[in-house]
Amino acid sequence: MTDVLFSVLFAFAASGAFAVIYNIRGPGVLICAFGGGLAWFSYLLSAPLLHSDIAQTFVAALVISLYAEVMARIRKCPVTGYLLVAIFPLVPGGGIYYTMEHAMEGEVNAFLASFLHTLGLAGAIAVGVLLVSSAVRMWTAFRRQSSPMKKEERP
Repeated sequence: MTDVLFSVLFAFAASGAFAVIYNIRGPGVLICAFGGGLAWFSYLLSAPLLHSDIAQTFVAALVISLYAEVMARIRKCPVTGYLLVAIFPLVPGGGIYYTMEHAMEGEVNAFLASFLHTLGLAGAIAVGVLLVSSAVRMWTAFRRQSSPMKKEERP
């Protein structure tokens, strides 16, 4: 349990540092840092259920995308800032490094295996963000369309 707590704490701290680098100020730094910790916590929490790091990454991307959408609505800020900073713990940087290392050493089989795995992780992040973003846009459009306002009153 302490391993999970420490890794979530480190994800929190790293995301907070990236929030400062991306010029996010005030309480936004803590909100983004909490998002990074939440992303890593949901990744670790889904491990016993899914047994696949690609599926774990997908679940964590869904959770963090939903969190970013909610925080953006509450604070009336763009979703991008919250999402980019909170996704950092999920980015497969090590996979990219090892893929390039295998490519430079001419290890074709290891390169292909590493490349496809890294591509799967990146794709899981992208699809998770896309699903939540699309669902929120559809819900917002449906809510606007079903509102009793006349078309002339809409902004």
